[in-house]
Amino acid sequence: MGGETPAFWWGGPQWAALALRPASAVYGAVARRRMDKGRREAVDVPVLCIGNFTVGGGGKTPTALAMAGAAEACGLRPGFLSRGYGGSAGGPLLVDPSAHAARLVGDEPLLLAARAPTVVAKDRGAGARYLVDTVGVDFIIMDDGFQSARLCIDFALLAIDAGRGLGNGQVVPSGPLRAPLKDQIRHADALLVIGEGAAGAQAIRLTARGGKPVFEARLEPRAHALAGRRVLAFAGIADPEKFYRSLRAVGADIVRTRDFPDHHPFQPAEISELIADAARDGLHLVTTRKDAARLAGDGHAARRLLAEASVLDIDLVFEPSTLGTRFVTETREAFRHRKFG
Repeated sequence: MGGETPAFWWGGPQWAALALRPASAVYGAVARRRMDKGRREAVDVPVLCIGNFTVGGGGKTPTALAMAGAAEACGLRPGFLSRGYGGSAGGPLLVDPSAHAARLVGDEPLLLAARAPTVVAKDRGAGARYLVDTVGVDFIIMDDGFQSARLCIDFALLAIDAGRGLGNGQVVPSGPLRAPLKDQIRHADALLVIGEGAAGAQAIRLTARGGKPVFEARLEPRAHALAGRRVLAFAGIADPEKFYRSLRAVGADIVRTRDFPDHHPFQPAEISELIADAARDGLHLVTTRKDAARLAGDGHAARRLLAEASVLDIDLVFEPSTLGTRFVTETREAFRHRKFG
């Protein structure tokens, strides 16, 4: 599910959520049954799934990128598996950032492919087999797919943004949860709390009560020549406020912001307006790496905007730094148990 999520999911009057409760009960029951009873295909390498509880941003992609580094440090050849949300490719397709556009493969796979081999496939089993048999990876990092129950997962790491949390705590369509919270926790192996804030307290409490470990990480913007610059910041991501906080952390002076829906395909008129607004007020354009991936290769207007804008890169840092190695080790141990008993 992409685009703009309903405002009531994240606060304010809840009459709409109450009206949708019957639909949420059905959705939740189907999701629970799929997670409990779904037929999962097994592949002959360890599979680490990076998921989250809710629709929209929770830190999955930066976590997946950090885990690729951890896997490589352990001597492995990791590869990413993605459904390619927002792209038209059915796959399996090995993503080439220099040749493929977001409208074909999705924006997040373009970010992943710049780090390690990435395959998009609507059929996750077929995508996993392609990664192993054709690409030759020996460790799969699945970006999302926790609730889909299509592939045997050796270790499920759920990421949650401590500042964003679970919204109103209701299941789609009443709220942002992809399945009932307790059922998701039951199928998870660990929770990764990213950043600071109290919004994730409910998930942390229930995860701990369920006997699952809770870990921490932070998002760290890379050093950037934006300190003191007056900027027009724009973003088409699930939680643009997180991006704006990162900009302030590096010293940027945010004069104006422009929010777009998550995975938004920028239109020529919107691009022209952004460029004109920045020029009129003497502002420097800045956006996210995910938006930059979506703009690259998407026509002359998009390339012009990308040429004029700065991009803020953000890395996920585990606390402690050895945490990534621990997740790799536990994934491999679970795989050996799955294969050999």
